Amino acid sequence: MLSSFAISPTLSASDMTRARDFYENTLGFSPTWLSEGGESVFYESGGVAFEVHFTPAAGTNEATAAQWHVDNLRLIVSELRSKGVVFEDYDFGAEMRTVDGILSLADGTLGAWFKDTEGNILGVFQTAG
Repeated sequence: MLSSFAISPTLSASDMTRARDFYENTLGFSPTWLSEGGESVFYESGGVAFEVHFTPAAGTNEATAAQWHVDNLRLIVSELRSKGVVFEDYDFGAEMRTVDGILSLADGTLGAWFKDTEGNILGVFQTAG
């Protein structure tokens, strides 16, 4: 039923000014649409729209809210770190632990997670092959 329609991530923010500064100045996005009252802004990434909207419940999700698939994860991590982004360390058990913020799987897949200014967990992934 829904598989033929585009899906758009929605990220919550408790401070829209702070969130917009992060998405626009740290991550480099430009708004494609802004609501009249400023409580909602849309950006585009790789042809997919995503929304950042105001809600007091921002940052309560403890799982990855959105992720980007990149060609060179280590380069992206380095560039984001130079802008002050802090990568999280996680221990998922067995062979799945981050080291210095980067998960490296046996098949060559790499992953890294960081939080935006609102507490949303965002991921960057490079698949093997």
